[in-house]
Amino acid sequence: MPVSALALALAAAVLHASWNLLVVGAEDTAAATAVAILAGTILFAPVAVLTWHVESAAVPFILASGLLELAYIVALVGAYQRAPLSLVYPIARGTAPVLILVAGAVVLGIEPTGVEIAGVLVVCAGVMLVRGLSRDVPLTRIGWPLAVAAAIAAYTLVDRQGIRHANAVPYFELSMLIQCAYPAWIVRRRGVGALRAACTARIVLAGVAMFGAYCLVLAALRLAPPGPVAAVRESSVVIATGLAAVVLGEDVPRARLGGALLVAAGVGLLALS
Repeated sequence: MPVSALALALAAAVLHASWNLLVVGAEDTAAATAVAILAGTILFAPVAVLTWHVESAAVPFILASGLLELAYIVALVGAYQRAPLSLVYPIARGTAPVLILVAGAVVLGIEPTGVEIAGVLVVCAGVMLVRGLSRDVPLTRIGWPLAVAAAIAAYTLVDRQGIRHANAVPYFELSMLIQCAYPAWIVRRRGVGALRAACTARIVLAGVAMFGAYCLVLAALRLAPPGPVAAVRESSVVIATGLAAVVLGEDVPRARLGGALLVAAGVGLLALS
């Protein structure tokens, strides 16, 4: 893997963990997420126009991806309103590749390799450690992070096909326009004042990081195969857990941190298999 691709993938991991951190650290997570979506959509619109190439065949995929990412946003906000970043992020990001593998096996009949099975087992062990082996974190509390993982898996499968018919930035920009239904819903429910109150420099930065992380991954994929890029990208699981402890002051037990490391390792096995 070229050093340049490694640097881009690591930067994407840092940006993804960072925008989640910025949103969770806001007083109003729902409104902050809505502002971040709007900021990213508006600021990257010129880039989308300059790189515009969208075939008609991409439209159904864009519509499906946008709706699934809208479901992802709703589930993510719901998760962060009920559980800390150090619990939500590793479960959501780590379980998604497992669900993709399972979908491939069940729907497409693709038999998993031994390395992939090992990766699933490692991820499952890591998720159990993140959740905690005791009953202090009930299964109902991890339902929202699992819903986030399901949404990630679904839109990832859609995007793998859709991106063949469009340039990446305009493809993502159009899907983000569909996600703007979430800010519209916040305005209808709580008024535009909720967005004004949440519109701070750090949340606008979160929107830039949200979009930028995706673009950096695409740049890395131009220089290296998807497996190694995905493996490095999922180091965000460990980064987010560490930031939750250092920046947000969350109580992150050693077992949870160890679980995050296991999740990242398991995802790495899945990506490299």
